Amino acid sequence: MICWHVVAEQSQSQAIRFVATLSAFLPSISTWPATAIVRFSSGPPVPATVTATAHLTLLTLAKEEENRSEAMAATSPCMIAVLRSTHHRWRLSPSATATSPPRLRTLPPCPRCRLNSSSHRHSSSISMAPSNLRHRLLLAPSLAAAAAGGDAATAPSGLPSLLGIAHLLVSLGIVLASDKFLKQAFAAASIKFPSALFGMFCVFSVLVVLDAFAPALAKGFMDFFEPATLFIQRWLPLFYVPSLVVLPLAVRDVPAASGLKIFLITFGGWFASLMVAGYTALAVRKIVNTQLIPAEPMSKPSPFATFEFWAWGAVFVASFAVAYVNPTALGTTARTCLPFLLASTVLGYMVGSGLPSGVKTVLHPIICCALSADLAAIAYGYLSRSGVDAVLGCDYLTKAPSNPGAGDVLMGFLGSVIISFAFSMFKQRKLVKRHAAEIFTSIAIASTFSLYSTAILGRVIGLEPTLTISILPRCITVALALSIVSFFEGVNSSLTAAVVVLTGLIGANFVQAAMDKLGLNDPIARGIGTASSAHGLGTAALSAKEPEALPFCAIAYGLTGIFGSLICSVPAVRQSLVFIAG
Repeated sequence: MICWHVVAEQSQSQAIRFVATLSAFLPSISTWPATAIVRFSSGPPVPATVTATAHLTLLTLAKEEENRSEAMAATSPCMIAVLRSTHHRWRLSPSATATSPPRLRTLPPCPRCRLNSSSHRHSSSISMAPSNLRHRLLLAPSLAAAAAGGDAATAPSGLPSLLGIAHLLVSLGIVLASDKFLKQAFAAASIKFPSALFGMFCVFSVLVVLDAFAPALAKGFMDFFEPATLFIQRWLPLFYVPSLVVLPLAVRDVPAASGLKIFLITFGGWFASLMVAGYTALAVRKIVNTQLIPAEPMSKPSPFATFEFWAWGAVFVASFAVAYVNPTALGTTARTCLPFLLASTVLGYMVGSGLPSGVKTVLHPIICCALSADLAAIAYGYLSRSGVDAVLGCDYLTKAPSNPGAGDVLMGFLGSVIISFAFSMFKQRKLVKRHAAEIFTSIAIASTFSLYSTAILGRVIGLEPTLTISILPRCITVALALSIVSFFEGVNSSLTAAVVVLTGLIGANFVQAAMDKLGLNDPIARGIGTASSAHGLGTAALSAKEPEALPFCAIAYGLTGIFGSLICSVPAVRQSLVFIAG
């Protein structure tokens, strides 16, 4: 991410206009992965000619930055020199025209930025000439980030630094180890409650206590685990994929008529859950009449680099060749096939993430990476003469801790996904507290309705009880949906994952149009309705076009699964659901 830091000696509106004017001089700036960070101060007005597109783009970026905390602004790395105005206009070189980029006078960097002397000299000597502008803009952030010490985890080459990698490994390792310890402890004590959910409550409680008595420790705790949470967020869809990869084996015995009934329940249930959650949120909103407040900015994971694509491609080719020549080179076929099956899954996700938005509505990245893994399994099964069933059933997802396959490695992160919900909820704790009535009432009613309406619909249309139970958590994220169905016996977990993904895809494609037709125009109602009916996939689709609803999507996305898990952990609730399903 390139950080374009401009310190303007003007009012807020004039600073925005200046940045927009600069963008007009440099048309290619809109194509860069840049974030405009504008610091405002008072000053005389400056007339500027602004193009509509540039003005709207930079206005949005500057408005987002205005909502950020002062502390966050103080630690933002300064990229190039400060740009100032003189005599009510920006100092341009005499040769600058409307068709050529300006030569702007450069001054020393902002004193609040923590740069060392070498990076200071580099920054102050940057030329704004057209010939080297793009190169300088790409180079300067790396040097500033490297000089910022702990705030940067990226080396000047664009690759993660050794310190950043070590930080990620330690923080992620602690989360994984905690999840494994809790899982073993709960199994030894014969506790059926999801261990990762208990871990999430523990982490959230620790953060709340620290925030009350030692806020600095709470912030340090959050900062320490931020690399782990960003890693989980970046690769989250991959952890849901294994159940979809082996779906051809799981649904082989499901009759076509039952498959049609499952689709009808999924689509109809999604729409009904959306209505219940959205209208409940609207009703509570009218009662409490709480004003919206700005949400905390949410960190976004970095995009995939070309280097990553080629690295995973090399792993796939090399490991596939080794497995073909010697299927037991690493001791067992599952271990030998693990690298290329894992690489094929990752490559499919990376390719799917880079597809145009129009294509993603049909070929979602989750579907893309599941197909990629299946194609790799088919190719290896054909060439090795072992068959695709053996590759998927015995090598990809073994469910044996002593002999894990690629699917087992990916699903091993599901508990960590649940634990990471604690950090996102804590970050939005002020928003949750302020709108607790709308959030908790809507989620409680929508989650209960989703579970019982699915059981009732399955009974009414004559769906087999085991299949009905398997699709009960259709509106809950996969990580917790699989935990919920584990409470019941004889379920098809692969079918559970497939129905959850199908629900998300339906929501991602139709949720905005449906909410418009239903008159759900309030951001809280739209966010809660989307997440409560279509979990993570619906959340991603809505937040891309309606960022004001994203915080409520993120909150409801996790809380819906948490509440569903809590009520299903009650034996009386499970027995009633089984009774209704038949």
